[in-house]
Amino acid sequence: MIYRRRSRLNGKQQGRLIDLFVAGATARAAAELVGVNRNTARVFYHRLRQLIGSKRPSYDLSGEVEADESYFGGVRKGNRGRGAAGKVPVFGLLKRGGKVIAAIIPNAQSRTLLPIIREQVPPDSIVYVDSFTAYDVLDVSEFHPRRVNHSKVFVTKRGHHINGIEKFWNQAKRHLRRFNGITPDNCYWFLKECEWRFNNGNHQQLLKQLKSWYKSTKH
Repeated sequence: MIYRRRSRLNGKQQGRLIDLFVAGATARAAAELVGVNRNTARVFYHRLRQLIGSKRPSYDLSGEVEADESYFGGVRKGNRGRGAAGKVPVFGLLKRGGKVIAAIIPNAQSRTLLPIIREQVPPDSIVYVDSFTAYDVLDVSEFHPRRVNHSKVFVTKRGHHINGIEKFWNQAKRHLRRFNGITPDNCYWFLKECEWRFNNGNHQQLLKQLKSWYKSTKH
């Protein structure tokens, strides 16, 4: 992995860049604050994202799970939502009261989404989805789907919703907006960063975990 290469940054500079990365500063801003070349900071940030992506644990997604797809990236403005040009489609699963996992997908069709759900979610789990037709296949599956028609309501009278996974999308996109668009080649690493930020607690917990991981790569 690239992040294992010997860094030309000294220990203090590396530590400061990790601090700023966790705080959400862009590589450009971090470079100015630390006093290093902008490209050096950009490469270091990329190595941190690769490190985070390599540490993906397995999460329990049993019980009640929310499923939804979204669209990330793009270096220019365009249509929003399903079918957005220049965007990367992603699919997310969130266990109620637990963790989220997200994956880049080639398309948002039933034949793509159902195998992912089957791989990650145990049979007989309740799966909350919106009214997108790709989820109709769940009606004849081993899962128990609960639908939410977002054109009418965001929470049904029975309390069905996908607000948890929507919160993840909103948090991730809010973080990514500061980078003024990301390329498809880098979308996976940014997605894993957003997943890690959502799943692993507050700022101090994230900082402690990332510094521990980074230290372990230097041995």
